[in-house]
Amino acid sequence: MGFSYKNHILYAESVAITDLIDAYESPLYVYSRTDIENNWYEFDQAFGTHPHLVCYAVKANSNLAVLNVLSKIGSGFDIVSIGELERVLFAGADASRCVFSGVAKTKFEIKRALEVGIFCFNVESMAEMNRIEQVAKDMGTQAQISLRINPNVDAKTHPYISTGLKENKFGVDIDDVVPIYRMAHNSPYLAVKGLNCHIGSQLVEVSPFLDALDKVLELVAKLDKINIRITHLDLGGGIGIKYNNEQIIDINAYIASILDKVKMNDLKIILEPGRAVVGNAGVFVTKVEFLKQNSDKSFAIIDGAMNDLLRPAFYQTYHQVLPVNENAKGVDANWDLVGPICETGDFLAKNRKLSLSEGDYLALMSTGAYGFTMSSNYNSRPRVAEVMVSGNQHTLVRERETIQDLFNKEHIIND
Repeated sequence: MGFSYKNHILYAESVAITDLIDAYESPLYVYSRTDIENNWYEFDQAFGTHPHLVCYAVKANSNLAVLNVLSKIGSGFDIVSIGELERVLFAGADASRCVFSGVAKTKFEIKRALEVGIFCFNVESMAEMNRIEQVAKDMGTQAQISLRINPNVDAKTHPYISTGLKENKFGVDIDDVVPIYRMAHNSPYLAVKGLNCHIGSQLVEVSPFLDALDKVLELVAKLDKINIRITHLDLGGGIGIKYNNEQIIDINAYIASILDKVKMNDLKIILEPGRAVVGNAGVFVTKVEFLKQNSDKSFAIIDGAMNDLLRPAFYQTYHQVLPVNENAKGVDANWDLVGPICETGDFLAKNRKLSLSEGDYLALMSTGAYGFTMSSNYNSRPRVAEVMVSGNQHTLVRERETIQDLFNKEHIIND
């Protein structure tokens, strides 16, 4: 584990969080390099010698240091925008290990992806395929594609992060996909390579994944009968992590189940884990500014807010809260952790039994995924710093924004 108590102080690997606060102030994101690497290796090594590519989902945490660490150990990348593509390239990634997902790829994005030689486009609609074909034709090249099918499988997760039902915006209905594959197969500017399926995020049961895989394999066999050869399956990401006391998926057993189902063919398998790689490898550190109690509620007003960590307000998610100093003594109560944003929905945790004093520091656990990457400048709040720890070393991997940074892209009108 990258985060644990030593002498009653919370540590990131071999560095005390208190030392990081002294060096970088609060609020602060802290990442464990060792956890990131080990989490990625767990996916990669579970495949053994079977052809595969583990493509980290950049949207989970797009910090350049995170991408660079993963690139160095051989990760591929799942991107959903030109910005993410340029990030992974700048971080040292090989474009040929990148898959391009997302429902609204522009002509500019497609052209740039073809220029740098990405591995494959995950195509989300007939309209998008037509656009990719036209751009490839204009460039005199061929685009490698994989159609993303929507298998109408219930991922049993939060509706905002469910992606595999007919009511969701993602992918092509599985019942409509064969004619589209035929058109792609007949185009000189498209090379049909794979089949993609991603049904949602934060899944804690393996059955929806395997139900979707069964449907995918039926489609592969159907396509094979009309001489459309699929060479890889991209099964997306979505493996959940433990935020509280969830029963989570055994990654080795899950991948073994995949390999058992595909053992009769030589299909390369692509997975796109994001949260499962970085989620538990990060914490968000915040300071208690004030304590406020009335007859009904106890509020700990902290310096972190929903603009820094949106998930609790947006998804009503749970993050474990640990005191940085577990021996700290204060007022015992069931506290709501609320921030400075002028919204009632600005909370990071509710009804947590803690002993608190003003000036205490708290760590919200499991915030390495969809933490900083979803942050904003709402209420004109500068975004926080990010730090990566490796053993007893720590590095500032994103500087804290200044007030001046908020104004640099804006202009006033001089009458």
